[in-house]
Amino acid sequence: MDDDRWAGWPERWVGTDCDVQTAVGAISRVVKDGFRYDEVPWQRFRHFYGPGEEIPGLLTTLDSGDAEAADRALRQLWMNLHHQGGTIAVGALAVPFLLRIAATGRPELRARTLRLVAEIGRCQHMGDGSREGLLQVAEEPLMIEGSTMCPVDWTIQAARQAVTDDLHLLLPLLSGPDPEVRSVTAYVLAAATGELSHVSSALQFRLAKEDDAVVRVSLILAIAQLARQHQDEHAPSWARDLWSDPGRPPEVRIGAGLAWLCLITDPAPDELRTLLTDPGIRQYDDLLQPVPWLTWVDPTGVGLRSCIAEMLTANIPGTALDDPWGGGWTNKKSSLRRRG
Repeated sequence: MDDDRWAGWPERWVGTDCDVQTAVGAISRVVKDGFRYDEVPWQRFRHFYGPGEEIPGLLTTLDSGDAEAADRALRQLWMNLHHQGGTIAVGALAVPFLLRIAATGRPELRARTLRLVAEIGRCQHMGDGSREGLLQVAEEPLMIEGSTMCPVDWTIQAARQAVTDDLHLLLPLLSGPDPEVRSVTAYVLAAATGELSHVSSALQFRLAKEDDAVVRVSLILAIAQLARQHQDEHAPSWARDLWSDPGRPPEVRIGAGLAWLCLITDPAPDELRTLLTDPGIRQYDDLLQPVPWLTWVDPTGVGLRSCIAEMLTANIPGTALDDPWGGGWTNKKSSLRRRG
């Protein structure tokens, strides 16, 4: 980056054809609602395996009446837009259309479609179950996409703004009949950049009524992620009230314990350490593995245990890989893969 083209990068590129935030922001509500793909500048950006112009065809097939073709299209979109845990600029252009397809399209593909939206609007986080990383959204400012040289965080922020612009499509899904959809909807809503009190209130309202363990934990982590991103000073006491209340369901206390650890830098108090290292907690490994945040930490089925091990030992010298239960299991934290 030593030639004149890179002088003033990336600031000089803001608002240009290379700025995906500007491109997404220019897509009107009429274009989104009418699925007018020909009015979107797909050609400016590539996906991981080819030109951006290929994405509208896949979106059209995903929204078609052919179940098998729609499923194949969604698998292809995942591969093209979310390679090795990373996101890419053209994915942000697809977010408004993915949201509309999820809201009105095939119910059996709704959760997977919403999850793709969430991953487009989040940093590469595979294997990171740390107090700092579990709820992290933004990417390092200088991380760039090799094909476009666009900062990855521009893609993330563009996708998050697209989510915020279409909250009216997402909020009704919190009360839908499918618990997986409710869980993943919380994961998407956690990326919102505006109307925060409205979104947080909706998540809190659903939490008060929710009876599914996975959805409960997803709602708690979504509330905590919004609070962490936007520095809500009341959130730590909210989380502590939940995990310290023995009258709460175990999964609520577990989720709130993880949330509290992510919201504050203080060492875990003995009461929380006792809760999270109780041998009985291990029975929740399988139950809570579908929680979106935990799935990416360890896809083998011990995402919860990995988080607890890493969060409780991170600040204790010589114990970063120890099993807090003392049972011989070790947390083999994977290093985050970055695109240079």
